[in-house]
Amino acid sequence: MFNRNRFLRRVAAIASLSLMTGCSLLSDGDADSEGPIVVGTTSAPSTLDPAGAWDGSWELYRNIFQTLLAYPNGATTPQPDAAESCSFSDSTSRTYRCKLRAGMKFADGDPLNAEAVQHSIDRIRTIDALGGPAGLLGSLDRVETSGDREVVFHLNKADATFPFVLATPAMSIVDPDDYPANSLRKDDKVFGSGPYKLESYEEGKRAVLVSNGNYKGFGKRQNDAVTIRYFQDSASMVKALRAKEIDVTYRGLGADDILALQQHGTSDLQLVDGAGTDISYLVFNPKDPWAKQPAVRKAVAQIVDRGAIAHKVYKDTVDPLYSMVPKGLTGHATGFFDDYGNPSVSKARKILSDAGITQPVPLTLWYTTDRYGSETALMFQELKRQLEDSGLFTITLKSRPWKTYVVGYQKGEYPVFGRGWFPDFPDADNFIAPFVGEHNALRTPYPSKEITETLLPHSRAESDRAQTVKDVEQAQRIMVNDARLIPLWQGRQFVAASDEISGGEQALDPSTIMMMWMLHRKTSW
Repeated sequence: MFNRNRFLRRVAAIASLSLMTGCSLLSDGDADSEGPIVVGTTSAPSTLDPAGAWDGSWELYRNIFQTLLAYPNGATTPQPDAAESCSFSDSTSRTYRCKLRAGMKFADGDPLNAEAVQHSIDRIRTIDALGGPAGLLGSLDRVETSGDREVVFHLNKADATFPFVLATPAMSIVDPDDYPANSLRKDDKVFGSGPYKLESYEEGKRAVLVSNGNYKGFGKRQNDAVTIRYFQDSASMVKALRAKEIDVTYRGLGADDILALQQHGTSDLQLVDGAGTDISYLVFNPKDPWAKQPAVRKAVAQIVDRGAIAHKVYKDTVDPLYSMVPKGLTGHATGFFDDYGNPSVSKARKILSDAGITQPVPLTLWYTTDRYGSETALMFQELKRQLEDSGLFTITLKSRPWKTYVVGYQKGEYPVFGRGWFPDFPDADNFIAPFVGEHNALRTPYPSKEITETLLPHSRAESDRAQTVKDVEQAQRIMVNDARLIPLWQGRQFVAASDEISGGEQALDPSTIMMMWMLHRKTSW
């Protein structure tokens, strides 16, 4: 029978996987002696410069760069990594101090000091790249250094989530000698201080990672080298896994392939199935004459059948989602279900007619062909079917590869478009703040003063995140009323691997980014 291990974990903590009779998936192992572990994924980097990416590029960054804080295995809150210690030094959560570990170096031997940290953070805001992570630093006023090892972050308002921001791969520390202060680096070279150094890189094909002898951090490498191979689709990735051309798949397994692995696999493969916090949603462009109308957006929300999408398209490998804040996070609500209930054409028709709209509404829906899995096109076909079968819409579907797709929505070219979101950190704030305001991560303006000027500042002043529920729920209520963003589903994390590989269940941090150094080949049975 197929070796399938199912585990449940809280969103912010990776739990231990059940052990199978006859072998231990958690067995200890020495560094690999049989060549690099090869990991397959459909999520290729958009850029190698951390100042330019607020996307899946972070999966590579986590392994070749360091951040001041990160998540050791099992941690639910950020812990020092490149730093020796970090903490707020005031009672108002506005001054945050970090002391670096002694003797830190980049992979090429250059010193990693406080100046390098300041340079890395400042250039993110200076460059302010389209699709870049500058939006994460909205609460930062300035960065100061004291000597070679102390960095002080002065915030313009209280922000208890700032340590979580510093733990994101966006805040990767780069070498000032190699990364310009005012522009992105364009070549395929990387000089970080993470567990691995990037030996070679072929865009869209592979990244070869080898051990970084200068690394100082909490990570304990269980292997000497990892090669990441980038695939265009799930089917080719699984084919490579079955042919033993790769050892592990991460990010991008399609529903059909997951079912096949579950039901018709072989004894030399294993599948890890865990809860996830990635979400899929629709974005409405306020510049489009139809998408800007609340009645149109609400009619779409009234018709969309999330259950059908989850079952028919994703074969129940995802769960319907009724809020931008996913299940498992403090403050999650179900506002879209509370307001709209089950899909109803009659209710949608009334929403439109009350707004004076009596003819079918023409909408163009855009999606990316190579970012969120093989089912994306099928999902948009299902959305088109649902909306057109209502008789209330005429839908045109269009698509582009991710690199040009991003440019298009940043320029405001798409009336309605699909996006996915993998969390920067496991807090409800990260499913609200990035999407609202004039300059948000989508580059699609969504002004909401109550959220940006009252609710988010109030919740960020609260160090006990369990006490933010009221603010988070109110922000979700506003987002439901606006229907500018319509959540569709919440994903689960599936990792398929050769039965010879251990550590897959321990390798995902709370943001479900893979720490490749946790993978190793089994040495005991």
